[in-house]
Parts: sequence; structure tokens; C-alpha cells
Amino acid sequence: MNATRQHPDLNRRAFLKVSLLASGALAIGVHWASASGTDQLPDGTWAPNLYVRINRDGTVTILSKNPEAGQGVKTAFPMVVAECLEVDWNDINVEQVPLDDRYGRQVVGGSYGTPDGWDDLRIAGTGALYLLQAAAANQWAVPVSECSAKSGVIHHKGSNRSVPYKELLDGAAALPVPEVSELKLKSRPEDFTLLGTFVPGVDNRRIFTGQPLYGCDTRLEGMLYAVFEKCPNFGGKVLSANVAQIRELPGITHAFVVDGTSDLTGLMPGVAIVAETWWQANTARDQLQVNWQTSQSDSTADYDRQAKALATGPGETLRADGDVESAFDSAAKIIQASYYYPFVSHANLEPQNCTALFHESGKMELWAPSQNPKSGRALVAEVLEIPEDRIHVNLTRIGGGFGRRLRNDFMVEAAWIARIVRRPVQLQWTREDDMRHDFYRPAGWHHFKAGIDDRGRMTGFDHHFITFGKDGRPVSGAGLSPGHYPAGLVPNFRLRQSLIDSHVPTGPWRSPGHSAYCFAYQSFFDEVALAAERDPLEFRLDLLSRSFGEPPIDLERSSATLRIAAEKAGWGRDPGPNRGLGMAFHFDHGGFVSHVAEVVAMGSGIKVEKVWSGIDVGPVLNLSGARNQVEGCVIDALSTAQQEITFADGAVEQSNFYDYDLLRIGQDPEIECHFIQSDHSPTGLGEPPIAPATPAITNAIFAATGTRIRELPFGRAGISVQV
Repeated sequence: MNATRQHPDLNRRAFLKVSLLASGALAIGVHWASASGTDQLPDGTWAPNLYVRINRDGTVTILSKNPEAGQGVKTAFPMVVAECLEVDWNDINVEQVPLDDRYGRQVVGGSYGTPDGWDDLRIAGTGALYLLQAAAANQWAVPVSECSAKSGVIHHKGSNRSVPYKELLDGAAALPVPEVSELKLKSRPEDFTLLGTFVPGVDNRRIFTGQPLYGCDTRLEGMLYAVFEKCPNFGGKVLSANVAQIRELPGITHAFVVDGTSDLTGLMPGVAIVAETWWQANTARDQLQVNWQTSQSDSTADYDRQAKALATGPGETLRADGDVESAFDSAAKIIQASYYYPFVSHANLEPQNCTALFHESGKMELWAPSQNPKSGRALVAEVLEIPEDRIHVNLTRIGGGFGRRLRNDFMVEAAWIARIVRRPVQLQWTREDDMRHDFYRPAGWHHFKAGIDDRGRMTGFDHHFITFGKDGRPVSGAGLSPGHYPAGLVPNFRLRQSLIDSHVPTGPWRSPGHSAYCFAYQSFFDEVALAAERDPLEFRLDLLSRSFGEPPIDLERSSATLRIAAEKAGWGRDPGPNRGLGMAFHFDHGGFVSHVAEVVAMGSGIKVEKVWSGIDVGPVLNLSGARNQVEGCVIDALSTAQQEITFADGAVEQSNFYDYDLLRIGQDPEIECHFIQSDHSPTGLGEPPIAPATPAITNAIFAATGTRIRELPFGRAGISVQV
């Protein structure tokens, strides 16, 4: 597991392409040497990989390439360009671009957006500024090095001259493209004036006033509305349906069977109903009668039985360091415990939807709230046999993704329906559709055994992980790296794995895997620390003080987040009666995060009063967005710790928020964020803070109540979260 990500060699030619637009704007984009060159926009403008436009009136437009799912990238990315371009944020217009291969990776997922875009965004802004400075230098016959910029104006201190950017466009457009090595890219927090400040989201006002932004807000002339009924049993097919009767109902324009495929991530079999209004389509669905052919009968009860049987077996050894059994034989004390967490749903507030229009020319156009629109385009192209260059995807704001919208089944469903209907069609899932046809975070069982010496240090660690698989491999979201700590931190270590065959669709769920098994690891660490009669903070810092071989994480950065969270929480103080403090640390997706939670016991319930967070993700780009992500992760973790998805006869038993209860506003804790503004390259924040939040809370619950949470949801231990 690498603590840092590799970036392209900045000494390579970056191919900044410059052209004077027909509209009078200067456009600058970034290409690596392997890129395809320039493209022509519909108005005839040559604008490769546009990030910056400066119009004749001085208006500066910065284009945001990645989908916006609430993580703040639509604000943070343009902030990087504006920082390097030396323009005032209040003078910036931000535009969302559609899917365009010239931008490279346009994905919201894996917290990779920031590290992937960091170099290109800085080069785009700095390259534009360099050309403007060079144009001013030529105009004044002075060296470029003597020219500086501030607030959209080039200055020459020696002669006290200045010129706004808008007067330099022709001169800048005529200059040769600079080498990246000529550009001085800002990288350290002390270099920044805009980055690291608190900047509200560029869409905030439109969101607060209910303006159309999201996929479900799309409206096209002559648009119809569709619902799509799929088999409750995963993989089921349509044998027959009363579609002729449905077509006779008011407002219904189409009703037909979709044969679909066997791919659970693609176009599933089902019945489409299309109407003049969505209400008519969904009301007609109540009268739909489908005879389904089912293929499996997975159940939570059967999974539990299999897991219990597998727990007594040896499992497959994935990693073995040293001699675990000898370490246990010589240990001063042995600690054993088992942990469980259930399947959970993404439960994003905007159910899946997509608007599609199949043009008479054979071109397919989509308006999609997708986290991975390029993958969605490829899926549509494959299933409908339409060349990808004939598919245009407009990116809409996403009302919550958390990994669910990395799968694009809703896109191909809309496209298939639109090609048959030959009118604009908006497919809108119901909450029940969303809950019952998700790609769930898989359940897991962790059986731990640790040996400690007479100093309270772990000398041996055995972990039997029981998870879900297909064809001998863990399903999506269920894989556990053999290098996960405490591998490399304990001299004798063994990881074993057993798989339960599953037909349930699973997939990325915010901080895939980490958000689940960190609960198990960090809770067990607390048990080991207690058995060793050591303070949980001191135990963790000692664990991170040395390694046996290659360390699994950056030990210093991990320890630093623990120290700052503990310091701000006043770790070691007596929180008072019926109160407890708990902590946890974790590393994933490039981010180091520790939390300390304070919990108060209230009868059979608890209240999480406050969480202190220590975070190191390199320089923070936007303090507003960074806080939002940490706070959102903590709340998401607390909410999810009270939920579970269960199965019977191959179908999901939960259907809506009445039986999959989300956290209420009054149940959320105060969250205090402390960022370590390190010189490391920035990484994403959408995922790293969620994993350690759950165990910090469960460890605090134990400290406050004496009840050790070894199974989620909390209700299994009789614990509820109070307002």
C-alpha cells in the first residue's frame, strides 16, 4: 500500500496549446506528449483541453472537468487554476464541461480527482500567466522575470507600468508555447493566497434557491418520462408481462419488455413504462403484472450459517510473516475477538436517473449524474452497438454518489428506452428501485487473535477474514490487501481468507472496504490495549513507532494525525460520569486521518457529542470543501453504523427510509477539524475520513457504557443513537 501517488514527470513537454478564439478569447489547455492534439469546437474555435478562457472584456472563465457530486471539486479545481493565474476569485466564472476525452480522466471516485488534476491545473493556470507576462514583457521591452501579476493585471515595478490581461490577448496568442520546466508551479501552502481559504461552493446559491442543477432537473422539449421494473431477485428474467394492458392506461405512450443481459452491472432484463408524466408512468406500474424467472435464492440467514462453518476452518493464507504459532506459544497474554458488519446501501438522496435523446442522425445524447461518465458511455456503446464518438454525455450535478454512480446501469437503461421511443426520455428510479437494485458494500466477518509480550506489545497477530466471492475471487468491495496494517508492524503476522459464494451485486462504497474493516481492526486494537493495560493512544503510537520490513503506511504522518486529534480532544482527561472517549486512525486513498469521539450514555441509548479530527491530505485546496468532506464522512459513518441490508429468497428486504433509517439532524455530533498543511502533494478527502469514524465512536461507546460493539448495526447490541 503506497502512501503517495506518482505524478507525470514535469520536465516533459506539456504542450500548452494557445489560440485566439473567434469570440476574442484566449484559450489555454494542457496535453501530455501522448495526447491527440487539438479539437475544433462547434463554433469553429480551436481549444484543446480548455481550462482557461479570457475574453476581450476581461472576463475569465475556468472550466471544471470532473463531475460534481457534492465533494466540492467544481469549486476546488478552478481555485487551483485561479491561484496560478493570479486572478481574483470574485472575477471568475466557472463552467462544467461535458464528457470530453481531451480532459483525460473525468471521474469522481477513489479520491483520485485532486492528485490526478493537481499538475495539469497548475500548468494550465501558470502557463496562461507566463504567456501574458511574456506578452507584457515584449510590449515594454523588459525581461519576463521582471514582470509580476496580481488580480488580473501584469505589473513592472521598475517602470511603474501595468496592463490588464484583456489588453494582452493578441500578443499572448502569438507567442511560442513554453516548456513546463520554464514554469514555476506553486506547491507549498506558504505560496498560496487563494488556496487553503474558505470559499463557498460555486453552485451554493443555485442549490439554496432551487435552481435546476441535478440530473433529475433536466427538462427537454417534448420529453417523456419512464420507469423501469426489474426482478426483485437479482438476475431474474421476464417470462411474460401485461404490457398490452398497461399501454391502454391514461398518459402511457409505451410499455415493453427489455430482454437485457446477464450482466448485473449493465442492462438488466425488465419492463419499461413510458408516459407523458412520471406520475402516470409510476402509477401504471402499480398495475403491472410480471411473471419472473428467478435464478438464485441467496439469504442473510444462509450467509450467516456459511460464515459460522467457515470460521472453524483454516482458510486460505494470503500472507505469513515470521512464526505466528510460536509467537502465541511464548506470549504473555492472548486476546481473541470476532467482529461483523452487514451489507449496506449507498442510499444517496437523489435516486438514479438519466435523460436520453436518440437523434435521427443516429447520435445518442445523455444527461447523466454519473461519477464515471466515460465508463457509462462505453457501456451504452457496447450494449446498443453505437460507436462511442456518436455518444455525447452532458455532466449534471450529482445528488450523492458515494461510489454508487461509478456503475452506470441507469445510463444504459435510459439510452435503450430512448432509442425505442425516439423522443427525449427521462428515466427516474424510485427510492425502492434504488434500495433494491444497489451495488452494496458487502458484509464481512473478522476473527482476530493477538499475542502480547510482558511489555504489552503485539508479538503475534492472526486474522481470519470471511468475506464474499465469485469464481474464487473476492467480489467488488470485499477484497482486503495482504499489506494492510498491522502487517509490517508486528513481527509475526498471518492473514487468512475464506469466501462465501454470492449472487448479490456489490461495488464501490465510500472508501471501499476501508469503511468497513477499519471498524474491526481499530476496535480490536482497543481490546488489545485494554488487555495490555496500556493507554489506547500510547498503544497506537507505539505500534506506529517501528516496522518489520516495508511499513504499510507512512508511520510519521499517521502518528501526527493521532497526536493532533488527541491533543485537541484533551485525551487523558476525565470526561465525567457516563461519558467516554474513543479513538481510531487510518490511511486510505492517500489520506491520513485520526478521530477522537466523545460519547455520553443515555439509558439504553448514546449521544455522540463531539468528534475531533486530525487530517493530513497535503495542502488543503478549499477549507470550506475540506470541512464539508470530513463532517460528511463522520455523519455518514454514524448513520451507516445503525443500518443493514438483509436478503431473503434472493431479494433485498429493505425498501425505503422507513426501514433503512438515516441519521437525523438532531443526532449529529459537533465536529472539529484540524488539518496538517504539509508539503506533500494534495490528495482527496471524499473517502479517508469515514473509515476511522466508526471505530472511534464504538470505542467511545465502550468507554462510556462498558458495552463493546463487535457487531453492526448498533441495534444488535441494544444501542440506539439519541437526539
